[in-house]
Amino acid sequence: MDWKLFVQSILVITEKNMRIYYFKGPVVIFGLIFPLIMFLTFFIGRDLDLILFFPGFLGMMLFFTASSVGPLITPWEKREKTYERLVSLPVILESIIIGDLLAGAIFGIAITIIVFAACAVLLHLPLMNAALLVIGLVLGSVTFAALGTLLASPTTDNPSNIMMLSSLVRLPLIFISGIFIPLGELTGWLFILTSLSPLTYLVDLFHAALNGDAVYPPWINVLVLVAVTLLFVLAAKLIQRRNLVKGI
Repeated sequence: MDWKLFVQSILVITEKNMRIYYFKGPVVIFGLIFPLIMFLTFFIGRDLDLILFFPGFLGMMLFFTASSVGPLITPWEKREKTYERLVSLPVILESIIIGDLLAGAIFGIAITIIVFAACAVLLHLPLMNAALLVIGLVLGSVTFAALGTLLASPTTDNPSNIMMLSSLVRLPLIFISGIFIPLGELTGWLFILTSLSPLTYLVDLFHAALNGDAVYPPWINVLVLVAVTLLFVLAAKLIQRRNLVKGI
């Protein structure tokens, strides 16, 4: 493998995705407006401890922003007939997948940092461990950007179909991930169900970084997010390669 060409192709694809897709309507709506509306709907008029629930909101914001770019890229390019041009160039499928993933991850990190900085000033947020916060931002953005890339892999050239599938997957996750009910207050089958969501481990990592009240040790959260990322990337690669073999 020509590693220089591999890295260059990833950077070119990432830059192309950033220029084209960051300001598309679905990305703005599902990546920025929707999580903000969800947060305001839950907290306005209720006497809740914002400091306690802020790690969950931060996790939800990163989850939606990082996973909102990927679902748009592949179906949009298939519809515009640019996906075929990409795969016919001297680049490999892994370059396209990683380029799509990085575009989503960078978007997620950038928006979440802005939100966190603004809220830290307004709410005087605690910060117990800055290193864990950085790890959570980077690893969480990569994990859920990989999820967005996976969601874009099914055979279709209609972005609305993928966005609908994305909503069907992402919306249930926010209700079983310790965002609206702290993980430490869950028991029995609710705790087991919550533990099945990868978003739970990002929220718990943010709890460790901000409040120091995480349920799992940080290394478990990191290990689960890394494993889930690899699983998402591998699944996206297998599905897209199968589609290419079938010519779809």
